[in-house]
Amino acid sequence: MPMLPINTPKIYLDYAASTPLDPRVLDAMLPHFKSNHGNSSSVHTFGQKAESAVETSRRAIAELINCTPSEIIFTACGSESDNLALQGRALAARQETGANHILISSVEHHAISHTAELLGARFGFELEYLPVDSFGRVSPEDVAARLRKETAVVSVIYANNEIGTINPISAIGEICREHGIAFHTDAVQAAAHLPIDTQTLNADLISIGAHKFYGPKGVGALYIRDGVTLQPLFGGGAQEYGLRPGTANVPYIAGMAEAFKLSNQERSQTNSRLSGWRDKIIQGILENIPDAKLTGHPTDRLPNLASFVFKGVDGIELLILLDQNGFACSSGSACKTGNPEPSEVLTAVGLDQEWALGSLRVSLGKPTTEQEVDQFLAAMPGLISSQRALETL
Repeated sequence: MPMLPINTPKIYLDYAASTPLDPRVLDAMLPHFKSNHGNSSSVHTFGQKAESAVETSRRAIAELINCTPSEIIFTACGSESDNLALQGRALAARQETGANHILISSVEHHAISHTAELLGARFGFELEYLPVDSFGRVSPEDVAARLRKETAVVSVIYANNEIGTINPISAIGEICREHGIAFHTDAVQAAAHLPIDTQTLNADLISIGAHKFYGPKGVGALYIRDGVTLQPLFGGGAQEYGLRPGTANVPYIAGMAEAFKLSNQERSQTNSRLSGWRDKIIQGILENIPDAKLTGHPTDRLPNLASFVFKGVDGIELLILLDQNGFACSSGSACKTGNPEPSEVLTAVGLDQEWALGSLRVSLGKPTTEQEVDQFLAAMPGLISSQRALETL
């Protein structure tokens, strides 16, 4: 298939990786780069104005997720929030009760799975993985069956970043709370599209990151239910209630609060539009491309995310071909020193290597148009045929 001319506009279909900054969010940030440039820890007027901006943002996010402002701390990103939640609670639980067992799902983002592995290797925690069904979903009954007296923390992703499946977080959280065990959910991918209400999710720790909902890169937040103790990851300062030292990133914090507010206000309308196009992509791919499978749950999935595997296709090579033809997407497979390996998520849902190496994630966003969706669907059959032809040479 011929490549598009070099000046042809590219079509971005990777909003699950990162979203563009909403111009309204930039407007909210600019004053804090200019006139309101003080350090929020300073006692003078400039510092007081900066502190006011931080605390106003904290209150705004707390109100949106139904908690108190003191239960919100700001971090540098969703991955840092995940790290602080898992490491901080595991180490605190060990200190308090001797707890030595960590329970996570087998389809977590690497910010959780690699952090859990680090806790095992460096600190001697016993790590156990929860199984998932063929859709990548965790069963609350499996959680209940694996909880122990010595379980320090449980972590289950709210909505999977790779295949889009939504987990029954409220039910899992209720079980953990009945046993007095802290429960964390990585809501980084979910925050743009699913409601986050701390009183109904039953989670003690919730991670979010601004650049997934049209905010700036480099800022995130962690909800910590009152009474849940964490050990800080870093020393050097008493900012963020002693849990996260460092000068507050005032412009980014203000931008995150504005982005989260807008995302919540516009969620219903955005989800309605994107879910229709998501379903159109799913139908178009499955009807027009042989040996294609949908990954993730067919209905209980993020409204903006469609994910597939294609038999006999190299996912990385497919991404390159898509990019050359004007489409930016993502894949679940990773190439390490020339040795392609399927993602842990696709292995966990039972796909063998022949299928799992040919993965593709298509994620839509607020700027997406139906014309872009149609162009993508028109191009895909030919691109897959071309890729398969190359694989047989």
